[in-house]
Amino acid sequence: MEIIHHGGQYGVTGSCHELVISENASILIDCGLLQGRDADAGKGKKHTPFIDFPLDRVQGLVLTHVHIDHCGRIPHLLGAGFQGPIWCSEASALLLPLVLEDAVKVGITRDEGLIERFIGAMKKRLAPLPYGTWHKVGTWDGMDVSLRLQQAGHILGSAYAELRVARPSVQETTASRRDNETVVVFSGDLGAPFTPLLPDPAPPERADILVLESTYGDRLHEGREQRREKLRQVIVRALENRGALLVPAFSIGRTQELLCEIESLIAEHRNDEAATNLPWDDLEIIVDSPLALRVTEVYDRLRHLWDQEATEVVSQGRHPLSFEQMTVIENHNDHRATVDYLRRTARPCVVIAAGGMCAGGRIVNYLKALMGDPRTDILFVGYQAHGTPGRGILEAAQTRTGTGEHTSIDLDGGSYPLRATVHSISGYSAHADQKDLVNFVRGIPVPPRSIRLVHGEEEARRALEKALARSVTEQ
Repeated sequence: MEIIHHGGQYGVTGSCHELVISENASILIDCGLLQGRDADAGKGKKHTPFIDFPLDRVQGLVLTHVHIDHCGRIPHLLGAGFQGPIWCSEASALLLPLVLEDAVKVGITRDEGLIERFIGAMKKRLAPLPYGTWHKVGTWDGMDVSLRLQQAGHILGSAYAELRVARPSVQETTASRRDNETVVVFSGDLGAPFTPLLPDPAPPERADILVLESTYGDRLHEGREQRREKLRQVIVRALENRGALLVPAFSIGRTQELLCEIESLIAEHRNDEAATNLPWDDLEIIVDSPLALRVTEVYDRLRHLWDQEATEVVSQGRHPLSFEQMTVIENHNDHRATVDYLRRTARPCVVIAAGGMCAGGRIVNYLKALMGDPRTDILFVGYQAHGTPGRGILEAAQTRTGTGEHTSIDLDGGSYPLRATVHSISGYSAHADQKDLVNFVRGIPVPPRSIRLVHGEEEARRALEKALARSVTEQ
């Protein structure tokens, strides 16, 4: 066997890995889009949005979750002639058409007929699988291949994939089967523990070869109470400034977790003032993302996948994803009107809008209109890849030294002043941190023979490699 990386080996986007089972058969794990510096580095070179590797032997695609950096090249995959199944969790099968319809409109075409045909063709390829059950997906060149998906706790429907490759023997015992098979585990993106809504990921029983993400391999997140208190403080500060708090957030996962956390803060402080003459009960939360709205509806339908904390909140008559302080912006005219209104009035409120790295989506219009106003606050709650506008805003804010100084940010083809205060809370990342990743590996009963670190910047991969090496010596 061999593992070939077609993206995501040296950066945090574009995940696409090929498990070569034999000369005539392989399976893809994810087919994501390159973003930020990862995409810039590929201009005119090997890495493009298009499929630049042969598909003759690819028998199927395993999708770990529906973030664009893991699924965004699927339209190009089908365009290149892929006709195999797309194995994914049952929740991902519901979410993927929503995500890719939105992505195709933004990045490829607005031809409704073409989009409809693509979505229809893709749905025919979907093969949803329940968590925790082995499924034989094929036999090629005498090798039986089985797949099991396990909850990864990253976003709704996220999974890590266990692929068992075995050469059947005539008289097979449990011991001989274990000697005659290899289990390869692809982590996808693992979630951090103690996050709202989703259960924590549990390590696999076995992983001879582990392909492990390393996004936050060089840092530790704040604890649940720390990040919740920091979120409260950031909201209070923004409202005291009588300006808007802008939160760039991914439509899937981060938006829903933030809504859950903000609802709990409102419930806890209902009788308190968030700022002078502004009770928590009157705090307006603007959710401006049509995709996030559709995804949130799917989250609501799949409550059986929520963790115990979230289901207990519902049992108390509250709803973490739909509460009276929320204002949902659906159509583009309302979006434009809201941006213009906030620019003119500086109304204190919280705005959650996509995209998470500020490279596109409705958050861009809010930033262009409001980040030059010192009353505005910007809160990042997710990873900002090198080369993205979000990373640029963070780095620019860190280098400001004098009062009143500002720098300009390149955004959507223009240059805009940054006078807003910028905050970052890593604890709301949907990714496990270094400690979580090490604990995931330590929890595997028999240590893997081989670990490949992917989906991380070089510094993060090196730091995680050292942490894993220390962990081995301590065991």
